[in-house]
Amino acid sequence: MSLKIRIVLVEPMYQGNVGSVARAMKNFGYTDLVLVNPCKLEGPARAMASHARDILEGARVTPTLDEAVEGANLLVGTTGIAGMKTGEHIRLPLYTVRELRERLKGYSGTVAILFGREDNGFSNDELRSFDILITVPTSEIYPVMNISHAVAVVLYELSNLEGGNSPLAEEFDLKLLYGHLEELLEKINYPPHKKEKTSLMLRRIFGRAGLTPREVQTLRGVIRKIERKMGYSIEDENQKDENRQSKTEK
Repeated sequence: MSLKIRIVLVEPMYQGNVGSVARAMKNFGYTDLVLVNPCKLEGPARAMASHARDILEGARVTPTLDEAVEGANLLVGTTGIAGMKTGEHIRLPLYTVRELRERLKGYSGTVAILFGREDNGFSNDELRSFDILITVPTSEIYPVMNISHAVAVVLYELSNLEGGNSPLAEEFDLKLLYGHLEELLEKINYPPHKKEKTSLMLRRIFGRAGLTPREVQTLRGVIRKIERKMGYSIEDENQKDENRQSKTEK
């Protein structure tokens, strides 16, 4: 079993940075690079990539973030601003890369590590979609790192990380779980003004937990039993499952 690391750059603005990221990846033995709506990649990018032009030229380019992370089991966003908030004052727990390394030990699957735009990072909606957020501790005088330097530090900390026999749950199954939880909040008449924040909090909790396929199915089984106790029939649940699957596949 193996643990694969995918580096995703979201709308990188500067060719030199993309080339430098490719070089850093080759330094630490990583090859899976995905670029979301990147700048033109010409001479400056190739020059900065140096002997890592194969990684630069082999990078997958996608128009959307969803396509970039397709097939990944865990989405890890990066930020240089500690204590940040998103949305309606929802505080996001931040972990160092070393803490992430400890959490990933023993797992197998694909972990997508995402780096935001050089000028303004990630949008709030993008941040909400991540399972875990990490940061590199830096000086308060100038905390924001160049993107290629940040990639190098992250990959150094994760280098030689060995996978294990505990597979991370598939993205598809996790989306079904999160959709099921949101529907349960509706059924119990959870306060509408708290629902979005609570849904995000639940996603963060389960994202940090590194759920396995069996654990996801167990959680969904518990939710089904709760629904039956509330008077929902098996037919209702099956129809809901079909609707969730249809939404996930779109």
